[in-house]
Amino acid sequence: MFSLHSVGVWVKTMATSASSKLNKAVKQQYMDLPQGDKVQAMYIWIDGTGEGIRCKTRTLDSEPKTIEDLPEWNFDGSSTYQSEGSNSDMYLIPAAMFRDPFRKDPNKLVLCEVLKYNRKPAETNLRCTCKKVMSMVENSHPWFGMEQEYTLLGTDGHPFGWPSNGFPGPQGPYYCGVGADKAYGRDIVESHYRACLYAGIQICGTNAEVMPAQWEFQVGPCEGINMGDHLWIARFILHRVCEDFGVVVSFDPKPISGNWNGAGCHTNFSTKEMRDEGGLKVIEEAIERLGKRHRYHIRAYDPKGGLDNARRLTGHHETSNIDEFSAGVANRGASIRIPRSVGQDKKGYFEDRRPSANCDPYIVTEALVRTCLLKEEGEEPTDYSK
Repeated sequence: MFSLHSVGVWVKTMATSASSKLNKAVKQQYMDLPQGDKVQAMYIWIDGTGEGIRCKTRTLDSEPKTIEDLPEWNFDGSSTYQSEGSNSDMYLIPAAMFRDPFRKDPNKLVLCEVLKYNRKPAETNLRCTCKKVMSMVENSHPWFGMEQEYTLLGTDGHPFGWPSNGFPGPQGPYYCGVGADKAYGRDIVESHYRACLYAGIQICGTNAEVMPAQWEFQVGPCEGINMGDHLWIARFILHRVCEDFGVVVSFDPKPISGNWNGAGCHTNFSTKEMRDEGGLKVIEEAIERLGKRHRYHIRAYDPKGGLDNARRLTGHHETSNIDEFSAGVANRGASIRIPRSVGQDKKGYFEDRRPSANCDPYIVTEALVRTCLLKEEGEEPTDYSK
């Protein structure tokens, strides 16, 4: 699409969706209508790719106060890469509930687990095992904080705000940058932040990242299973906000090849013992365990068993090498970073910098608990269901 520039030159405009160009004032006339006592509940689940998010809405007769008030539902798994057409019914089991920032109160967002026709967890339902593992260590009060990086793209896959036939200036001025030539897409970031606060997401910050059109938001501290629940709903809200603006969010760990930063999901982790006096010793013991189980964690830290992260973890652009484990104080080129303040206070938390932007937070947090708290060893996770 081209438009006439003020100086009389035709320039290519940003590729945005047709839906975003619909008249939003007309939509608002209908959204302002009263809905009586009825409530709209949007059921949200992870599809068979392990990355895609699906949703659909049902009407409830009254506002649900707890998860128990929400009915189970079903969907056609053959259309979400989760089953064959001959036996396609899948079950949606409500797992976590949030306020709906798009339809507003009393409407709800409902994060669901997916069960197959035989009531067993679907292959990409990683929440089920994570919840079991977290219940085994609840007395250790594991806290997590995840730093979700992402890239804004036009509907043509081109990074938002980048020149149509080239590249912006090299990295340097964009990280936490201010100004139209440095911050690309701040309206989306601000909208997402406020929508997350409204929904009840434990979002704790945001900033522009090193590559232009790349941003980050942080969620946490969250204890146990809540980390995965809050991050997945925060991702859903970001997808929906971008949909309204007509652009696309990518969680690809290396969206642009070459001398540009990739996108990760650095995961901060601590237990009560680590946060107490003398906790640095416990942190160091945990890091030693992680070093002996590097390959297991790499497989868990992206949905393709490490293949996605191989494009990002090169040892350059503030990453460690995917084949080597390393740890250090304030070292952003290490697998594990101990913040300088933690080194000084001799207690606190550590940051695992290996998870990719498109990781599943359930298996990332579960893997940390398995290795650091349950003290598992070896290449495979222990099966606790027996």
